[in-house]
Amino acid sequence: MLSAHSKDHVDCVSRVVKNAARLPQAPVPAPILDSWRRSLEQHRLDPGSLQGPRILDQTQLRECRERAEPFLRIASAEVGRLHGQVRDADYCVLLADAQGRTLDYRVDPAIRRDCRKAGLDLGTWWSEGEEGTCGVATVLASRMPLTVHKRDHFRAAFIGLTCSAAPIFDPQGELLGVLDASAVRSPDDRRSQTLIRQLVAQSARQIENAFFMHGAQGHWILRAHAVPGYVDSQPDYLFAWGADGCLLALNPAARRYLRQRFGEVPNHIDEVFEPDALHAAADGAPCRLPGGGDGELLYVRLSVPPRPQRVPQVDKLRDARLDPRIAEHLRLAVRVKDRNLPLLVQGETGAGKEVFARQVHEASARRGKPFVTLNCAAIPESLIESELFGYAAGAFTGASSKGMRGLLQQADGGTLFLDEIGDMPLTLQTRLLRALAEGEVAPLGAARRQAVDIQVICATHRDLAALVAAGSFREDLYFRIGAARFELPPLRSRSDRLALINRVLAEEAASCGESVGLSAAALERLLGYRWPGNLRQLRHVLRYACAVCTGGVIRCADLPAELRGDAPPEAQSAPAANPERQALLDALTRHRWKPGPAAESLGISRATLYRRVRQHGIEMPGKRRS
Repeated sequence: MLSAHSKDHVDCVSRVVKNAARLPQAPVPAPILDSWRRSLEQHRLDPGSLQGPRILDQTQLRECRERAEPFLRIASAEVGRLHGQVRDADYCVLLADAQGRTLDYRVDPAIRRDCRKAGLDLGTWWSEGEEGTCGVATVLASRMPLTVHKRDHFRAAFIGLTCSAAPIFDPQGELLGVLDASAVRSPDDRRSQTLIRQLVAQSARQIENAFFMHGAQGHWILRAHAVPGYVDSQPDYLFAWGADGCLLALNPAARRYLRQRFGEVPNHIDEVFEPDALHAAADGAPCRLPGGGDGELLYVRLSVPPRPQRVPQVDKLRDARLDPRIAEHLRLAVRVKDRNLPLLVQGETGAGKEVFARQVHEASARRGKPFVTLNCAAIPESLIESELFGYAAGAFTGASSKGMRGLLQQADGGTLFLDEIGDMPLTLQTRLLRALAEGEVAPLGAARRQAVDIQVICATHRDLAALVAAGSFREDLYFRIGAARFELPPLRSRSDRLALINRVLAEEAASCGESVGLSAAALERLLGYRWPGNLRQLRHVLRYACAVCTGGVIRCADLPAELRGDAPPEAQSAPAANPERQALLDALTRHRWKPGPAAESLGISRATLYRRVRQHGIEMPGKRRS
């Protein structure tokens, strides 16, 4: 039976939706009213429901986080910074994907229990179709920052919450997710949330800009702001273009600015700014360019990409700390790719196939061109075709009025990376094969085919030959994409585990703005673990450890349960488990106890190798210790 409090809310929602047209002024903002109407009439939800939100199970949550890993990694530092601003006022911070699933979550331990009871937790799924009007879902529908305050929520289960949220867009204008700050208790007046909403919107813009800068590396980048002192630190507008001057990426503010000024987004940077003024900006000093939204002057700074070298940058891949097998794969892959042959990268889930593909692209002759990715297993089958081939304006119900360029067109001149190619539907395999064979693409609903110049790198953890035998993968496509095949070793068998651990730890610590080290016992555990999830699992483990450790040192107790096992006290760790000793043993056994190759793989001289062998008491075969 509903409480009087909940019954009043049900009556209010029903009355307002029914009589909205006759009311002189609605008691809630227009986006809230629109969401109430959809929740009641379209989704058929019960405003009196006291059921909490849907929660993903651990497998679903892990898969969603893995698919969104680049987005989560880039956003992590800003999510933490926002929480630092609002935590003393008892707010938690949620980062949801474009479907409303909470994939990152920051909360003070003192209020964690209250937040969880209220439905604010990692893995909660805030879709309007199931939860009705709420912060994340209403932002996904309206695509604008807003506050859903207490009784603004559709379902009675959430009318005690206040949620201020803002959308996050990628450089192509597509929705990446939603940033939200929520509290279990707050004043009744919605205006009390104005500052929180502004902080959330500001952090969402910072994440958008960080995502832009991450993807625009190697291109021309123009930052612009109406005030000169903010050009570098907090640019309003961001533009990126290639060597041919074609615009490749815009942040949302720049996209709105161009549409306001031109009515549409131009294709070339010379249509936006005078070429002479751009050349003047290239000397490093900010200059003023005309053409702001209301005719104001913009201050800009132009970042010039590094001048391309004549010889592919294969030498950068020759790192003495890199596993020799991967170094050789990279060397051969670059040579094969520059002969315009497709590559097939195979390996276990999380083994670093996309990282390998990106390294090959950046060392190849096409390094200054786009690197475009598609995870065939992460996108619903109904959407893969439009994502890959694009569509013309009005091609189907719900299509954008301007159409959409597919990934094949976006990768024109560069590299298209198709991850988990083994999960591509058979019908699309036929279209992909034709596009690769003819060098042309036909967007859905388009009358003409368009030429594309792309190189393809495919990756999978599945046995494609077995799929071909089973009839679920085209044999002709298998031979076309597999002209050169490279098998990546799992993390547990790589000789550069120590270097990888140190590098990933440095990246995760930097994202938190802290300096974090590893105790000897914790490092021993990391080096000895079998890593079924490979590099992706390693990153998640170190991210977790960085979050929970104290004093700037990760100890065994800070590692997830699957790594702790029956770890002995750190003070009692055995000398034989020294990580340097283990690295020496790994190198020597891998090279059949030949000192020269072992020393070279470790990046040290033979004399240093012999000295360390003596220090650690390692007995070489055929030699007796004196």
